[in-house]
Amino acid sequence: MAKHLELNGTNVIAEHERGGSVRSLFWPWAAGNISLLALSYGSFFLGFGISFWQATFAAVIGTVASFVLVGISSLAGKRANAPTMTLSRAAFGVKGNLIPGLLSYLIFVGWETVLVSLSTLATQTVLSRVGHIDHNLSRIIGFLISAGLTIFAGVLGFQMIMKIQRWVTIATIALTVGYIALTMSKINWQQVHSIHSGNLQGFMGALIFGVTGIGLGWVNSAADYSRYLPRNSSSRGVIGWTVFGASVVPIILVIYGAMLAGSSKDLSGKIAADPIGALTTLLPTWYLIPFALVAVLGLIGNAILDLYSSGITLVSIGLPVKRHVAAAIDGVIMTIGTIYIVWIAGNFFVPFQGFLITLGVPVAVWSAIFVADVIMRKKDYAEADLFNPSGRYGSWNFNSLALIVVGSIIGWGFVTNTSAPWLSWQGYFLGVIGGKDGPWAYANIGVILALVIGFIGHLLLARKSIKKQEA
Repeated sequence: MAKHLELNGTNVIAEHERGGSVRSLFWPWAAGNISLLALSYGSFFLGFGISFWQATFAAVIGTVASFVLVGISSLAGKRANAPTMTLSRAAFGVKGNLIPGLLSYLIFVGWETVLVSLSTLATQTVLSRVGHIDHNLSRIIGFLISAGLTIFAGVLGFQMIMKIQRWVTIATIALTVGYIALTMSKINWQQVHSIHSGNLQGFMGALIFGVTGIGLGWVNSAADYSRYLPRNSSSRGVIGWTVFGASVVPIILVIYGAMLAGSSKDLSGKIAADPIGALTTLLPTWYLIPFALVAVLGLIGNAILDLYSSGITLVSIGLPVKRHVAAAIDGVIMTIGTIYIVWIAGNFFVPFQGFLITLGVPVAVWSAIFVADVIMRKKDYAEADLFNPSGRYGSWNFNSLALIVVGSIIGWGFVTNTSAPWLSWQGYFLGVIGGKDGPWAYANIGVILALVIGFIGHLLLARKSIKKQEA
């Protein structure tokens, strides 16, 4: 096992360790985004009051657009052979990067906890129905499998992840095809097509949900999986294989999920309460075990990437430990969080989802700044200066940090969050476009505004300093 342990962390990957082709990017991104949660997203898209075809367009545009940002961010990893949160220091300063680093870390830990919790609950649902196993015992089995595999791969690192994700992708695709084949008869085309078209606000809400819920959260880990590629790898190939691998299956599953939800209001209602377990109601009993495998593998594939990147991020913000030790620490935090969600909290998901959405606004600003920074830089990063506060990138870049503050204030002002009462303060600028109960109230355009502020702001404020750095 020791020979598979990755010892690289926030450092630049040595030239003799670089290899592979851009096609290898397909496997981690595909495995990280093949999840039966995408089927449930189809129901969520329709929940914005739009038609099936509007949901389809929103899914395609939102998914591809968000993963184009991920693909561009992946270029930084190929060009500098370092993780995303190390390269982010060029835009925020070596010490200033602590702020976006903390935001990214909270997002990673939050999502890996949610994913392992959902995987645990999905296993419980299936084992209870198939084997009539005690609920608590089913949860324990699901927890041990989900948390164990996630920590195992996340701690060992890149090479183990690439191996595991290839098999996770193949197995999950095969089992998902089986799910589609067994449930296709449940689709009522007449009912699906009879769903009335929604307004522009509903369509924009669904599209923004697709951007934030599917792809945007991956920008802060994009370079982590391209940093082992040779620097002469095709830039178009890096973007293309990242976008293709990450987008193709979620788009298909969201569209199919919208067909299922549009065919049955009862299923749509159950999905809102139990996103994974509700999908089992359409299956014959004999397929529940394969269903459990596809559900668990999809969620674990996603959680592995989060745990791996959260470990790197923890080191990048200053924890003086090796990457695998940081990943193990995150594994412990994830384990405690999962135990709390599954066995103690009961209704913890509602406020926790609100917490993640709230963090999504400043992360959107950071993502846009980072993408703009990658686009503007024409030369390789100065490797040593990424670790030197006195180097060309400086200690603190207050312009970039100010953009995060301004973008977050404006972004939070144009989103509403009904997931948690303690976030009712959001939406304070919605009065200018109809108020918190108006037509734009649930479109969450604050996320788009945050992206625009970060991207345009950095283009305007950083162009001269980047030219100076590269002179």
